[in-house]
Amino acid sequence: MACVTRIGEWRWPAAGGCLAAAAVAEAVLRAGGPGSALPLALVLDVSATLPLVLLRGPAAAPGASGGSGGHGPAAAATITVAAVAASLLHRGAALAATAALLAVWAVLARRRVLRRRAAADAADASRRAVEHTLLEHTARGERARIARELHDVVAHHISMISVQAETARLAVPGMPADGAERLLAIGDTARTALTEMRRLLGVLREDAGGPDGAPDRRPQPGLQQLLDLIDEARDGSGAAARLIVSGPVAALDPGVELTAYRIVQEALTNARRHAPGAAVDVELAYTGEGLRLAVRDNGPGPAAPAVPGGHGLPGMRERVAAVGGELRTGAGPVGGFAVEAVLPAASPDAHRAAVPGAPAGTAR
Repeated sequence: MACVTRIGEWRWPAAGGCLAAAAVAEAVLRAGGPGSALPLALVLDVSATLPLVLLRGPAAAPGASGGSGGHGPAAAATITVAAVAASLLHRGAALAATAALLAVWAVLARRRVLRRRAAADAADASRRAVEHTLLEHTARGERARIARELHDVVAHHISMISVQAETARLAVPGMPADGAERLLAIGDTARTALTEMRRLLGVLREDAGGPDGAPDRRPQPGLQQLLDLIDEARDGSGAAARLIVSGPVAALDPGVELTAYRIVQEALTNARRHAPGAAVDVELAYTGEGLRLAVRDNGPGPAAPAVPGGHGLPGMRERVAAVGGELRTGAGPVGGFAVEAVLPAASPDAHRAAVPGAPAGTAR
């Protein structure tokens, strides 16, 4: 292979030397012997052929030293001018010069085609890489969204089943043993289902790799459904739960309302799971620029250290980040656990939608 490469590198120098020798013979023959025109004919014919040696290098590597990107254009220009002058001097086409002229421009044209083809191949490869990256990020974002919706919706209702089954088993006096065992089995099944769902969510989030960048715009619950959500939480756990609204109620983007609803839903689920029986306050404060949301309970507060593997708080952070807000979770000001979020009136690149609100200062 190396031998073939070296032969290719010396092909054009050899051709240039042979054509230069032929050009010398042609100049002597056509000049009619020694005379005043012979030196000029020799100079022109040699100048029209010998520059082919500058094309040294394989034609397939146009960017290499000595290729068309280096001395090739200069050699072509020299050969063209000298070939035209030699043809005029000989009053006819200079054969060796014409052969060199055709050769040099054929080489330059081929190398130009190869260079453009290589550039097109590189651009196509880059485009395919970008498309693959975008497709991968889109798929990861969709998996993250699915995981978040599974956690926020399905896990919430399964948790309610477990809590209600346990509450019914303990709160109903005189329940037959068979009924108590069935309720206990329902609670155990619900907890097993939650465990399996957390495992599935872990797989989805590992595949997703990170949060997606856009909130869902399909019709979904908003702030109008908060009262129903709090009533459901109160009936399921038997603990006190209030909704407190303050400030001038303003229209919020549907994506922001969905985010607020999911935060409250997840916070209530966490309160039932980690602080059963604790009272919960849900506060909505309209500030004119957006919404301040707080969910606080009077339970024992955050565990230390936190239990790893949960998906509720990461899902909250993803939702809040998607609409351009801020989230804080941790111990409440006077104990218990608090989830506080600051949400804008409209999420980025979203349309504004008017939402009827409850009167300010009401409490449930």
